Amino acid sequence: MVIRVEHELHERRKGRNAGVGLLLAGFIAIVFGLTVVKVMQLGDIRQFETFDHAPRPQLIPQTEVVE
Repeated sequence: MVIRVEHELHERRKGRNAGVGLLLAGFIAIVFGLTVVKVMQLGDIRQFETFDHAPRPQLIPQTEVVE
């Protein structure tokens, strides 16, 4: 039977990995929060489709020509 004792180096790595994981989770939360705020400020969800800075004629409302 093999008895394995963790070295103190493994304990330090666990702490460092937990710190990096928390930073990554925080970054993801910030990006998600900014995305939610941006979408909520638009008001109309159709405005979100026009926010890609590319002209798309099919999204421009057509006006009727009266002759």
